[in-house]
Amino acid sequence: MEGKEELGNIKIADEVVSIVTGLAATEVEGVAGMSGGIAGGIAEMLGRKNLTKGVKVEVGDNDCVVDLYVIIDYGHSIPDVSWNIQSNVKQAIEGMTGLDVIEVNVHVQGVHLPEPEQEVEEEESENEEE
Repeated sequence: MEGKEELGNIKIADEVVSIVTGLAATEVEGVAGMSGGIAGGIAEMLGRKNLTKGVKVEVGDNDCVVDLYVIIDYGHSIPDVSWNIQSNVKQAIEGMTGLDVIEVNVHVQGVHLPEPEQEVEEEESENEEE
C-alpha cells in the first residue's frame, strides 16, 4: 500500500473471502450453483445461502488461494465458464480485500440438466383432453 501510512493490521476472516468467492462465482453465466461435494456419487447443489460450503480458502497475510466446487449448466463450455469464474473471483477478491489471489482452482462437480418443462406441459394437456 504505497503512499498510505500504516496505522495497524488488517485481518480479513476466511469466511469473508469465502462469501466474496461464492457470490462472484455464481454471477458467472453457466454456473448452476455451488457444490457441497459428492454424496453417493451425485453432486449436491447448494442454494445461495450455502455459498461458503462450496468454497475452500487459505488466507495468508497478503495473499490467498481459493478452491471452489461448482455445478455447471448443461450446454455451456466448461473451460470457458471455468476461466470466467477464475477471472471474476480474482477481480472480486482483489478489489474488495486487497489480497493478492495466487490461485483460483475450479473443481467442476457436476452438470445441471434443464428441467423437462415441455414434457410436463404436454402430459398435462393430454390429461385435460381425456
